[in-house]
Formats: sequence, C-alpha cells, structure tokens
Amino acid sequence: MSVDREEREKRILALLGRDGSLSVRAMSRDLGVSEVTVRTQLRDLEERGLLTRTHGGAQANTMRSVLERASQNPEQKESIARAAAALVEDDDRVMIEAGTTIAQVVRFLSDRRGVQIVTNSLLVLNYARQNPGIQVILTGGTFDAESESMVGPMALNSIRAFNVRLAFVGTDGFTIDRGMTTGYSEGAEALKAMSSQAEETWLLADSSKYGRAGFVGVMGLEDLAGIVTDSGLDENAQDALREVVADLRVV
Repeated sequence: MSVDREEREKRILALLGRDGSLSVRAMSRDLGVSEVTVRTQLRDLEERGLLTRTHGGAQANTMRSVLERASQNPEQKESIARAAAALVEDDDRVMIEAGTTIAQVVRFLSDRRGVQIVTNSLLVLNYARQNPGIQVILTGGTFDAESESMVGPMALNSIRAFNVRLAFVGTDGFTIDRGMTTGYSEGAEALKAMSSQAEETWLLADSSKYGRAGFVGVMGLEDLAGIVTDSGLDENAQDALREVVADLRVV
C-alpha cells in the first residue's frame, strides 16, 4: 500500500540512517510506489543536502540522528527557511548556525549574488555548493557528528573574526520565561558568539519547539531581532510572544 509523501520521506531517511545506502528498487518495493516516484523524491532530498544519489540508489550524507531530525515537520521547516531567506539581500553578510531548519535557508538564495556566509554547519555546505552566487566560510573547530557542525574554541575564534548583518540561529526549545535554550553548552556558546557578531539575530524554529526548555540557556527572546515560526503556533502563544519579541513572523 502506498504511503503519502511525508511518510515516504521519513521512511527513506530512517532506512538510510540504518543502512547507509539503498537501491531504488528496494525503496520502491518497501514504500509501495513506482521507481519513478522514488527517484523524484530522492532528487528533492538531494537538493536539501540529506543524501547523495548514486547509480541505482542513494547513500546518506549525514548521521542517523541528523536524518531523523530533518524528517520531522519537513513542510514547516521549508516554509520557515523560505521566509528567512527573504531577509537576505544581494552582497549580504550572514552567519548560519547548525540545524536542519536553518541550513535550508541556503536553498532559497538561488537568485542572490555576492552573499557571504559564515557557518559552523556542514549541512550548509551541502546546499551552498549548488549556488555559485554564495561564498561560504566554514569555521575551524572540532567536528561534532551529532550536529554535523564544528564546535570548540577554534570555532568560536573563527566566528568572532567576522562581522555580519544577519545571524540565523536555531534552538532545542524556547519559552517566554527561559528564552532560547539548547541541549549542550558548546552549542550555546556558538549561538552566543554568532549573536554578538551580528546586527540582527533571527531565531528560526518550528512551532513544536515552543514551550520546551533545553538544558542550557542561550539568550532572552527580547534580545532577538525576530522569530520565524509556523502557523502551528496557537493564537494565544502568538499574542504572548508579540509582547516580548520585536518581530514575530508566522508562515
């Protein structure tokens, strides 16, 4: 029996996370759809930097944990990334933090020219290499496989060497009282460093992150230029956030 597109995506990414590579024939059989349908979906996932198509199949680009996160709320993440990309101008200077939602911003910069991006995220490279109009500066540091990012003192020093107009950051959870939070201290330090080097810091987070608090606090919501989230955020939460956040964009 055929499954819908979003469910197919989750299953493809889960299988790749488990096995590392798969054939189109096997995916077609497992999902109950034609090989043409599988190839179309693989092409989309490759454009999002989540896999590499091979002759007759595909192989994973990232760790299983990253693939699992990328498969959660894909439509909301894409809408958020598209809206954030609209903030970027030609010849802009931008920092992009590690995260499956934030990395997708680069997908929607195909018509921009002269944009320079500073990032600690290897996911960003998967998107940026498809756009000759973007120059990417990857920080140094220690590779963290869980987040596909560079962390540690070298990463922080690299971030602090640049001044940018925009910083796009993510979160494991955010609340009005606790602000932005993350699950580990090294991630928090990278977020703080990017924010300190940017004229505007924008939080990109799907609505499922609201009301949750991670282990480490990062910054108050009042210190953000704005938040981009999806319409799954209920009206009461939107009203409460608008009392605190300078610019709340719901897509």
